[in-house]
Amino acid sequence: MSDAPQPDQPPAKIYLESRYRKLERGLPQTIFYCPVCKGDRRRAKKCTRCEGFGKLTKDSVQELIARCILPVFRSRRGKFHGAGREDLDVLMLGSGRPFIFEVVGARNSDVDLGSLDARIAEVCAGRIELTPFERVARERVAYWKEGQFSKVYRVCVQAAADVDRAAVQALVGRDLEILQRTPTRVSHRRADLERERGVTVVAAGDIGDREFVLDLRCVHGTYVKEWISGDEGRTKPSLSEILAVQCTCSQLDVLDILTSPSPSAPSS
Repeated sequence: MSDAPQPDQPPAKIYLESRYRKLERGLPQTIFYCPVCKGDRRRAKKCTRCEGFGKLTKDSVQELIARCILPVFRSRRGKFHGAGREDLDVLMLGSGRPFIFEVVGARNSDVDLGSLDARIAEVCAGRIELTPFERVARERVAYWKEGQFSKVYRVCVQAAADVDRAAVQALVGRDLEILQRTPTRVSHRRADLERERGVTVVAAGDIGDREFVLDLRCVHGTYVKEWISGDEGRTKPSLSEILAVQCTCSQLDVLDILTSPSPSAPSS
């Protein structure tokens, strides 16, 4: 056996932690594959849903970040692990949503993260913003994926008829216990169950005859759009039921994710 020194092997996986703010509507968190062809290249060629593209959007938060990260680490593949996700049409504001980007099979581990931060800020300006990356241990993926954190939302509500302004204002400060059955829009991919959830109306503003804005604090797993509309009775009590007027969500933003102080994030 040769006594010659063996070259250092780069780590097979590198875990980078950050938070993202999403400033553009219509931008999904992860790759939005076509539901018909599932992104398969051969099936996509004949797919009329995505017209051969394999995806329903050109970009995602995951792809914007990966295009900057993977080349410098000399990797061909990365995985995105988010602490939950927001809908396609929802902005992620405040301090941002925590996530881990897992670099798989990195052939270069000697990367200046400060330069990487600057590169992403330049390339993704106006679309997403990230906090500085930190190298962390693999255990951080489970911490963020399994954590249950309350969230603060700002929702613009559209009513089908005039609303009682005093009734809207009276909601401020109320802690509402609700029962939500799995919403119709996600029932094809999630178990049809009833879950107890909680909504606190933090503030009400810009109250017009048929439009108003609410700031809400919701426990983990609350479907805000369905709390507004009632989802044909699948959420009780809904805002529509409380105000006795059919309401819908016309715009929604995540203002903050109330993450509890997390344990230290040791590098791998």
